[in-house]
Amino acid sequence: MGYKYVFGPVFSGRIGLSLGLDLLGKRICSMDCVYCEVGATDFLVSERRPYVPAAAVLEELACWKQEGHLLPDVITLGGLGEPTLNSDLPEIISGVKKLFPSLPVAILTNATPMTDPEVRRELLEADIVLPSMDSLIASEFRAVNRPFKGIDPEDVAKALIEFRKEFKGKIFLEVLLSRGYNDSAENLSKMKAFCLELSPDRIDVVTLSRPGTLETAAPVDTGTLDLWKKALDTAPCTVRECGPDEGAKERTSSDTSVHVQDGDSAAFDRIQASLMRRPQTAQQLSKALEVSFDGVMQVIEKLENSGKLTTRQTGDEIYYKLKPKG
Repeated sequence: MGYKYVFGPVFSGRIGLSLGLDLLGKRICSMDCVYCEVGATDFLVSERRPYVPAAAVLEELACWKQEGHLLPDVITLGGLGEPTLNSDLPEIISGVKKLFPSLPVAILTNATPMTDPEVRRELLEADIVLPSMDSLIASEFRAVNRPFKGIDPEDVAKALIEFRKEFKGKIFLEVLLSRGYNDSAENLSKMKAFCLELSPDRIDVVTLSRPGTLETAAPVDTGTLDLWKKALDTAPCTVRECGPDEGAKERTSSDTSVHVQDGDSAAFDRIQASLMRRPQTAQQLSKALEVSFDGVMQVIEKLENSGKLTTRQTGDEIYYKLKPKG
């Protein structure tokens, strides 16, 4: 069947083979980050609502399970926007755990809704929380993350520290650096102090490797990235730089991969849904979705011919991304 809210799996350098659940259905977020890989935010909000009802998400996930796919390493709540804005979050977490009791539930978040104690209580039921924090300097925070009015980075940092006191799972903090936006010495100093207090299980210091929303959003150089990694490498954290293909070599589709035949709408829909939410190479799509490389290239060619794809070359790799509708 075609899915609106279940997508992937995709290979993640941080958590392995991840089956994604889109809790927004549209680009609804409390930020409009200059580097966002899913594209510019269409609805910049802070209000929590059942943007996608729990029943709709869980019905699709149950159908995906019945189809007998290769099990992922983790089920990740994320998608086109900020998943914790979905007020059905508790029911979705509970439902996922009932369907897949052996798999951890991870949640990607920009952490801004965590200033609400209720959101923090709901997130306690997750197994892995992956918050981002790019700058603790208000002017940099506004420039790189372009948040909903009134959101302050210091408040978000305090909320994360409060959450850490109760959360029994793992916290993988991500710091994404963009040249000229948030790579200042002042921010590094503040982030080092914050990371020491937060004491996450892991810190991922990264820079842009996929297309963002603005051409001015560019990666930092290797020297800057190394400087930040060393500065934030404080026990008991493990600081890592995640490459775009990391983890993808662990599992392959080999002979179980499917070929896309004319009229094979299921594979076409899966590839299209995955590219709508995350830029990827053809090789990444092939491995994650268990579709032959030639089959992936057939779909990419069709999408390119219809003008639905954008491409960006990073080193020797070509990343494909579905153009936003409208």
